[in-house]
This record gives sequence, structure tokens and C-alpha cells, in this order.
Amino acid sequence: MQVGDRVRLLTGREEGIVTRLLDNELVEVAIDNDFTIPVLRREVVVVAAEEQKAFGKTAAAVANERKAASTGAARAAQAAGEKPAAASASGSTKKGSGPTSPPVKIAKGLYLALVHQSPELLAVHVINNTDADVLYTYGEERPDGTYRGLASDKLDSKAASKPLGHWHLKDFDKWPAVLVQLLPHQLNGTTAYDLLSKRTQFKAATFYKSRQQAPIIQKEAYLFQLDEKPAAPLAPPTPEKLAETLKAQLSGNAPAKPATVAPTQEPAKALVAPPHELDLHIEALRPEGAEGLSNTAMLKLQMDTFEDALSRALATNMHEIVFIHGAGNGTLRKEIHKQLSRNKDIKFFEDARKEKFGYGATLVRLK
Repeated sequence: MQVGDRVRLLTGREEGIVTRLLDNELVEVAIDNDFTIPVLRREVVVVAAEEQKAFGKTAAAVANERKAASTGAARAAQAAGEKPAAASASGSTKKGSGPTSPPVKIAKGLYLALVHQSPELLAVHVINNTDADVLYTYGEERPDGTYRGLASDKLDSKAASKPLGHWHLKDFDKWPAVLVQLLPHQLNGTTAYDLLSKRTQFKAATFYKSRQQAPIIQKEAYLFQLDEKPAAPLAPPTPEKLAETLKAQLSGNAPAKPATVAPTQEPAKALVAPPHELDLHIEALRPEGAEGLSNTAMLKLQMDTFEDALSRALATNMHEIVFIHGAGNGTLRKEIHKQLSRNKDIKFFEDARKEKFGYGATLVRLK
């Protein structure tokens, strides 16, 4: 089982895509049009490979093709002012129908492509549509400025990487910035190139306009060029320059390196563990209650408090914590469960003791 495999839950009819391998027994699965959940490996089965082997195509692919074919036929007939008709046995098209337009040719280059795995889930790829091999690193930069390197590999000429990440469209506003570093390389080549770094921050105004046919993988994708400014060749120093530098060093006239000044560090604040039972009712968080707050502002305050408490609980090695969210309309409970399902440091979570909290609290067991 690998990242990107389509799987079916053995305990239900839901299907999804493996987005992360959490450990030897646990994987993270993105259910179509829903949020990701941790699932035991023994509770899911890979469906795409087996159905492809047995039937040639997955059931979902056949259904999608039939739907697309029927929709296309209906639209064509409507445009011609006729009723949809079945294609002839020879497969010939209706007289007078125009030829299909050729696919748009994408220029050579290096690209970042986001490809739909499902209507809501996108997979991130790096595409090398050049004649040279490329060494690359892929990382993500969070809004707080922290960077996390996630992948590094060699990408052959005219090739695409495996999925490097999976993102939900509904979380678009929370997407990190992507930082890709690229170093062109050719075996026995005569030119060395400088390292090319490209930081991409997605914005709704331009993101949805970038959808087009991606090279190499030949799929519709949101496509962003990484080498708009090609990597510059590294020019070797001339003998005269080397002699001048060496002479300056031997005579003691070489420019002195600036002294490194160690930054002053503020003393670390003591980390305080949250209470074992944290009440997230708005009345417990604000003395004045909900006065002057919209529903959105109240939910944000509650979620910020929840995330802060969870972070401190993990940092102080707590074994468990109870979040009291109340029953209500279930919005806060759903948002909390959504965040917990995505956190790899959570062993499991469940409704807390019903005899004490009813259905208004969640017990979280931490790793």
C-alpha cells in the first residue's frame, strides 16, 4: 500500500485515497468530498489495482466514462437541434461534425502540477518537461514562517514525480506556500548550473485560471511554471582571477570577512500544561459571554483555544485530555473531530463518559 492508492473501507462502502503512511499499522485516508481520517491498514483494501486487473477498468472509471459520454452526446445533439443518437457500429461520427481541436502544446520547462484525485482532493507533482535530469527538493512553508522539507529526489528528463502531497480544495485558504529547489544535471555535461529556488503561494484569483493539460502526465491540472527564469550557468573563475585572489590572501590584503554576531535570544517561557478537562463554552472563555460576537467569531475563538490546549498537551506529554464542547447543533464538535482526525500525534478520540458529559465532550488519547 502506497500514498496515492485508492482504497475501500472494509467496514462500509466509502472509498478514498491514501494520503499518508502514519506508521506500520495506520494510514491516513481522504474520503471523497470529505476530510481525512486515520484507518488501520487491515481495515482497508486497495481497489484500483485489483479491479483494473480483473475488469480492465475500475467501476468508478466506467461510471465516469459513461456519464461523460452521455453528457457529451446530449450536448452535441442539443447544439445541433436534434435528439441524441447512438453511435454507429463502425464508430463513424455524424456528417458535418468538426474535427476535435488538438491539445495545447506546453513549452519545455519545469512545472508544479496539482491534479484532481477526486472532486475535492488534489495531488501535488513536480514535472520535468526538459531534456536534462533535475535534482529537486520539495518543502512547504507554513503561515507562521516555519519550513518543513518533505521530499528530495532525482527527476529524469520528460518525467513526473510521485505525489508529493495531497490537499483539499475546501482548505484552500490554509494551504502552505510551496518551496521547490531545482538543480539541472546532465551526465558528462559540460555546463554546471546554479541552484534555482521557486516559492509559490497560491491565490484564488490566479489559481483557477491556471487549469490546463499538463505535459508528461497528460491530465488536466492546475499548472505553475517553476523555471520562468532559467537556472544560470556557473562560469568558472579565470586564471587571472584565481591569481589575483591568491596574491591578495598571501599579502594579507584580502577583504576581511564580516564578524558574525550571535543573535540575542529571549528566555524561553515556561510551558504550562492545560487542564485535564477544558470547557470550550463561550461563557467559560469570555466573562461577557457571546456579547458582540458573531457565530463565526465565536467558533474561531473556541477553535483557537482548542488548538492551543492540544499543542500544550502534546508538548507536556499529557496522556489524555477532555474537550467539553456541548451538544448544540454539532458545529464545534465536528470541527474539533476534523482537526483531530488529521493529527498524527493522536492515538484515538471518542465521546467522553456519557454519564458525566452526555454527548457534549470528547476524550482525546495522545501518543
